[in-house]
Amino acid sequence: PGSGKGTQAKIISEMYGIPHINTGDLLREEVAKGTEVGRIAKPYMDQGKLVPDDVITRMLEERLSQADCKGGFILDGYPRNLHQVDLLDEILKRLGVDLDCVLNILIDDEVVVRRLTTRRICSVCGAIYNLINKPPKKEGVCDICGGRLIQRDDDREEVIRRRLEVYKEQSEPVLERYRKRGLVRDIRGDVGLEALPAEIKRVLAGCK
Repeated sequence: PGSGKGTQAKIISEMYGIPHINTGDLLREEVAKGTEVGRIAKPYMDQGKLVPDDVITRMLEERLSQADCKGGFILDGYPRNLHQVDLLDEILKRLGVDLDCVLNILIDDEVVVRRLTTRRICSVCGAIYNLINKPPKKEGVCDICGGRLIQRDDDREEVIRRRLEVYKEQSEPVLERYRKRGLVRDIRGDVGLEALPAEIKRVLAGCK
């Protein structure tokens, strides 16, 4: 959480012309629409807990089956536990897809808390701002579309710290599983968001 992976994933998506698939964004869309999946997911998300695997997996497989994913995709925010690794393996096997690599952006917890508590999202177009290092030109207003900037419920400090705890408990074993497969590439996230794309591109070039 808070490593800048979402921002970098969007850059990579544009760089390679493949879709950026973020399970968090997909879930938030379901919550906003008031769907059954959204109603199930909302209490977990508000408390910084992970949404049940079966809910995410069903939603994700449907998305990965769409035509724009045939030439590749960037998966952001999944898998987050070993059970999801197994579920993703099954999905990819059915789709005839292999993972090229797993990018792990390293960052200190306190940097994460500082970044996320100052993050603001456009309520209209979804553009991301940061009050410290990427503020909007006009306070509370999106530079792109003029929409109102909001703070997500899960960007509150107490929720962020709980998310970090959950990440360490459940997600780090995922990295170890993928390390054993030789897929993990570690990248330092404290070099600055502007410097990351070139480093990520270099790493990705060695993954194929």
